[in-house]
Order: sequence, then structure tokens, then C-alpha cells
Amino acid sequence: MKITFLGATKTVTGSNFLVEAAGKKFLVDCGMYQGAAQDEWENSSPFAFDVNELDFMLLTHAHIDHSGRIPKLYNEGFRKPIYATKATCDLCSIMLPDSRTHSRNGN
Repeated sequence: MKITFLGATKTVTGSNFLVEAAGKKFLVDCGMYQGAAQDEWENSSPFAFDVNELDFMLLTHAHIDHSGRIPKLYNEGFRKPIYATKATCDLCSIMLPDSRTHSRNGN
């Protein structure tokens, strides 16, 4: 198993981990960076992986620092399953349209 820490390192926002195991590649969380302008700039940075190589995503919970870059993931072609609890999905259906607008404005 290989785990690559792509966010929430040296900071508490932007949770994003790439897991490679048993011939599968998947993300755990795809969070938005928040706080200082320098941190928020990371939201528009390219992903450090090819979205087309992912088999699925696991979303641990709805907090924006764990889910906020899912719209960017979708905009870049990700169409595989995202696994989350019903409560997380319900909250994200309200929160993520707003984060998509936020990301497009470059903020």
C-alpha cells in the first residue's frame, strides 16, 4: 500500500490523500484550502495526480476542507463513484455548488 499526502500537510486545511493498493487508486477527501491568501491559492493549483486514473473517491465528511475541491475534480473529468454517508452527501449538495463558484472566481 502506498499513501501520498497531497494536502493538510504543514497546515490543517486541504485534506487530500492518494491511496494505491491492490491494483486500485483512490482519493480520500478532496478538500479546499482556507486561511491565508497563499494557502487559498492552492485551490486553483493542478492536482498532483491524473483524475482519469482514479477508481473512486472516499469522502470522510462534509467539512469544506475535506470536500471543497470536488467540483474541481469533476470539472477535470472525474466521473467515478464517490463514497460517503447519506448525511455527508446531503450537506455537500448544499455546500459544494457554493465552493464551485468560489473556485471559478480564483479565490
